[in-house]
Amino acid sequence: MHFQVADQIDAFRAEVRDFLRKNLPADLAMRFQKMRAAPADLLRWQRILNANGWGGPYWPKAHGGTGWTVQERLVFDEECSIAGAPSPDIFAHKLIGPALNHFGTPEQKARHAGGIIRGDSLWCQGFSEPGSGSDLASLRTAAVLQDDHYVVNGQKIWTSYAHQSDWIFMLVRTDPTVKKQAGITMLLADMKSPGITVRPILSIDGRHHLNEVFIEDLRIPVSNRVGEEGDGWKITKFLLNNEHASAAELHVLQGYLRRLKQLATEWGTGTEPLIARPNFALQLARFEAEVNAIAMMVSRVAAMEQAGNLSPEAHALGCMLKVRATELQQSMSLFLVESSGDCGAIAYPTDHGTPPKLAYPFQEVVGGIASEAFFRRASTIYGGSSEVQRGIASSLLFQF
Repeated sequence: MHFQVADQIDAFRAEVRDFLRKNLPADLAMRFQKMRAAPADLLRWQRILNANGWGGPYWPKAHGGTGWTVQERLVFDEECSIAGAPSPDIFAHKLIGPALNHFGTPEQKARHAGGIIRGDSLWCQGFSEPGSGSDLASLRTAAVLQDDHYVVNGQKIWTSYAHQSDWIFMLVRTDPTVKKQAGITMLLADMKSPGITVRPILSIDGRHHLNEVFIEDLRIPVSNRVGEEGDGWKITKFLLNNEHASAAELHVLQGYLRRLKQLATEWGTGTEPLIARPNFALQLARFEAEVNAIAMMVSRVAAMEQAGNLSPEAHALGCMLKVRATELQQSMSLFLVESSGDCGAIAYPTDHGTPPKLAYPFQEVVGGIASEAFFRRASTIYGGSSEVQRGIASSLLFQF
C-alpha cells in the first residue's frame, strides 16, 4: 500500500481546516454529542459541500466525486469530526452510492447517485429481518414479478433512520427454488410508496434511530432493480465490505481518544490529574496504539475497495476490521464512562435541540458518554456479529 508523504497530507489537512473554517455554519457545528444531525442539517451541509466541489468525498472523479486518496478521505473525516460538522449519510455515500456507481444503470446513476451528491435525498438499508440478521442469506421478504413491477411483501427490522429517509435499498427473494444466495435481488423503493409502514424501536441508549419496516403489496418498478435479477448477493458482498470499513468509524475512535487525552490532564482528584495514575496512563497509551493500528487497517481495506479488489483476502480483511474496530469502540466508550467518575453516569439530552447550559463539570467532554456506551453494545452485532465475522474471515483465509 502506498501512503502519501507527510508534507502532502499536512498541506491537505490545512486545506480542509481552512475550508471548514470558511464554510461550516456555526449553527451546524455539533459541539454537543449526538449520533447524527437532523435531516435538514444533513442535507444542508451536503449542499454546501457540493456547491464547493466536495459533494462526493468518498467517490472517484469519474462518478462525480473528489477523487481523493484513501489518506485524504481519512483526514477529511477526522477534521470534520473535530470541527463538529454533520457526519455524512453513510448509507448513501459509502453503501448504496458506490454500489450504484458499480452496478447501476445510467438512469439510476443520474437520478440516485447524482441526487446523493446534490443533497436531494437520505437513504436507509433494508437488509436485516426478524430471524435473518447475520445469516443474511436466509431473508424471506418476497418479490414477485408482475409485468413491469415487483410486488413485495415482508418485513425489515433494525432499519436505522428509516423514519427520516426518502429511499430504501432492500434485498428481496425473487427465486425460492434455487440456492438461497442465488435467489436474492436488490431493489430501490421510495419510502413514501403505498405499502411501506415504519414503526419506531427505542433502543437501550434511549434514542430513536432504529425501526421496523413492514412491506405489504409494495409495487416497485423493474427500473428500480440494481443489476440483474439474482445479482443481489454479488452486490451485497461488494457493499458489505464497504460497510465493514464504515462500521470501523475511525473518526469516532479518534474522537474518543481526544476526549480521553483532555480528561487525562484536566480531570482528577485533588491536585492529581488522571494522567498521573500509572494504570490510566498505561491504558491510554494502549488505546492510542490500537487506534493507530485501526487507522492503518482502514487505509488498507479502503485502498482495496478503491482499486476494485473483491478478492477473498479483501473480504476477510474487511471482516477482521469490523471485529477489531467495534470491540475497540466498546472498550473505549466504557473507559470514558469510568474515567469520568460520577459525571459519566449522567443522562444528558440527546435530541437535536439547543444543548443545556453547562451544569456539570466537563459536560462538553463527557456529556452523553453513558448513552454512547450503551449504544456501542450493539456495535459487535449490527453489520454482522463478531462471531459470524470471525467465521467468515477464517474460512476465507483458509483458502490461501
